[in-house]
Amino acid sequence: MSKVLMKGNEALGEAAVRAGCVHFFGYPITPQTEVPEYLVKRLREVGGTFVQAESEVASINMVMGAAGMGVRCMTSSSSPGISLMAEGMSYIAACELPCVVINMMRAGPGLGGILPAQSDYFQATRGHGHGDYQVIVLAPSSVQEAVDLTTLAFELSEKYRNPAMVCADGMIGQMMEPVEFPEEGAATPMPENDWSLGARDGRERRIVNSLYLSPEDLHRHNLKLKAKYDEIAANETRQEIYGTDDGYDVLVVAFGTMARICKTAIDEVRAEGLRVALFRPITLNPYPFGALRDAMDAIEGDGPVLDIEMSMGQMLYDVKLAAEGSRRIEFYGTAGGVVPSPDEVAEKIRGLMQGVQ
Repeated sequence: MSKVLMKGNEALGEAAVRAGCVHFFGYPITPQTEVPEYLVKRLREVGGTFVQAESEVASINMVMGAAGMGVRCMTSSSSPGISLMAEGMSYIAACELPCVVINMMRAGPGLGGILPAQSDYFQATRGHGHGDYQVIVLAPSSVQEAVDLTTLAFELSEKYRNPAMVCADGMIGQMMEPVEFPEEGAATPMPENDWSLGARDGRERRIVNSLYLSPEDLHRHNLKLKAKYDEIAANETRQEIYGTDDGYDVLVVAFGTMARICKTAIDEVRAEGLRVALFRPITLNPYPFGALRDAMDAIEGDGPVLDIEMSMGQMLYDVKLAAEGSRRIEFYGTAGGVVPSPDEVAEKIRGLMQGVQ
């Protein structure tokens, strides 16, 4: 396969088409507007349907309708737009319907700004709507990985009949990089199933439902969902560990493009003889707690863990959960669209290493 130079948002749209997505419902908001802009033209070429809804609330409910009919569908938005989808996401998860949601995170809170940030971590990983539900969350660190994880998001959403989110920051959406795509037409169609709606000759009546008036019935439904989330956590965690070949005294934890910046910083300080490694969670939910704990246990001596985020410390809670008090956890974060440079990260690492040596 040859590589094509594409902007991240457009590559995400093409990845969805190559994954067999035929329905998109969305609303423009910076910095993800190029996703629907690309798909409004591209979906026509594959016989798909594009609808610009009147709001993000309408978008997610249109997704629910399409998913209930058993068609491959998605939406995309950015931080405040994803907030408006909260109720619909809870309904989709409760009804056990597959769909993909793309969030190109921008700075907040409130209207915030259009620059990249990572402050939607809680929103993505804690089920930002009501009730005991979870979303599968994948965090790319490059345009190529965004393409690959979009394909994976469709696969996982259908395997577990659950919403899956590709959670990236605005840099991924706006940067241009060479990418490879799966062959066009290689995606398998949505398989025949026993849950989707639609007229079928001789088929029993089907219902998509999240309303259980009996507390016992609702309790059983929640137990069923929890068992599914536990299965996802057992089977679908993904992570990358970088710079561990000769051992390490400090472990940096970061995700998305922040992890990419940290790699450059780690290369810089390792060239100076400092032994530093990186742990990058690729699945933010389920979070790779076990793998991170193993990486912490491999730190030589009593060296610390440094969590770095473009937020005020949201993944920090999961890093501390993984540590279970076994390691000193330090934090460095920025907000408002301020992106740390590799040199700034390297300086933070040097300062931390002074207390280790």
